[in-house]
Amino acid sequence: METQRVYIDDIQHPDDTAIAAAARLLQQGEIVAFPTETVYGLGANAFDPQACAKIYAAKGRPADNPLILHVCSLDMARSLALEWPEAAERCARKFWPGPLTLVVRKRADIPDEVTGYLPTVGIRFPAHPVALALIRAAGFPIAAPSANLSGKPSPTSGRHTWRDLQGKIPLILDAGSCIVGLESTVLDLTSAEPAILRPGGVTREQLAEVLGVVRVDGLEPWRIPKAPGMKYRHYAPLGEMYLFVGSRENIVQVIREEMRKWRVRGKKIGILCTLESVSELNHEWPDFMYAMGSQTRPAEVAANLFEGLRLCDERKIDVILAEGVEESGLGLAIMNRLEKAAGHKLIRV
Repeated sequence: METQRVYIDDIQHPDDTAIAAAARLLQQGEIVAFPTETVYGLGANAFDPQACAKIYAAKGRPADNPLILHVCSLDMARSLALEWPEAAERCARKFWPGPLTLVVRKRADIPDEVTGYLPTVGIRFPAHPVALALIRAAGFPIAAPSANLSGKPSPTSGRHTWRDLQGKIPLILDAGSCIVGLESTVLDLTSAEPAILRPGGVTREQLAEVLGVVRVDGLEPWRIPKAPGMKYRHYAPLGEMYLFVGSRENIVQVIREEMRKWRVRGKKIGILCTLESVSELNHEWPDFMYAMGSQTRPAEVAANLFEGLRLCDERKIDVILAEGVEESGLGLAIMNRLEKAAGHKLIRV
C-alpha cells in the first residue's frame, strides 16, 4: 500500500483540503494517522467494526485491547455513554479538551470489536486543532490507539508514525511533534471509587481536587484490561533496558559502573537521563546519550521520553540504562512508561 504523508504547517488553522481528504478516507472505511496533543493516533470510524479491524491489523494489536473513542464535543461524548455519571461531567468540564480519557458504560450500538468486548468505553476530547478538525469533518467519533506498531514506543511526531506505518495505511497527517508526549490518563468511572487505569497528562493530584479520593489500579495478569496499555507489552525498545531509581547521586554512580561492565562485553550502550546528570555520565563515553529534560520540569521529560527510546533503536543500541524520576505528579506517568519500556527491570539504588 502506498502511504501519503501530508504536512500540516499551520496547526491552528489546518488546511481544509488535507482534512477533507482524511475525513473522506474515514467515511469510506479506511484508517488514517493523525496528531493529538499526547501522541499520534491511528483512527477509524468508531461505528464501523470492519474499519476498526484494519487498525488492529496495521498495528499487530491484540483484539482484546480496547480502543479509545475521540470526540469533538461534550455532547458527542455524552451520546456514547449508556449513562453519564456526575463525576464524568465534572472531569469533562475541568479537563476537556485535554489528555484525559473517561471510562464509562457504553451505548449498545458501539461495536464490541472496538471496546475489546467490554461493556465499557473510553472517551477522550483531545486538545489538538488537527484532531478536532478531523473529527468534525468526519462527522462521527474516531476510534484510535497510538499510531505505532504494537508494543513499540509510542509516536510523538509524524516522523515516528511514518517510520512505523509507511506502507501499512493510506494517509498520515503530519503536524510535527506532540506537546504532552505521553498517552492520556485513563480514569475508570464505572465503580464506586474513581480509579486511574493508566497515568498520563492529567495527574492523580489534579483529579483528586475535582473528585476527592482517586485510586491507582494495578492489573493482575488474568484480568481483562479496561484500558489500553494495561495488559500487553508496551513501549519496548529493541535494546535491553534497565531503569534505576533512588537518589540522583547513587543512580549516576551505578549507571557509570554498569556502563563499564557492558562495555567489556562489547555492547553498544545508550543512556536516558535528566539534564542534571549529563556532565557526570558523559565521562564514561556512552555510545549514545539522550537528556530527556530537567528533573525540575517533568513535562519536558514526558514530552521527550519516547523520542529518546526511538533514537536508541535508530542507533541500534544494545543496552539502555535509564534514570528514573520522582513518582509524584506527572512523574507517576513517566515512571509507568519507563518501567514498562524496561520490562519491569527496575533497580533501586
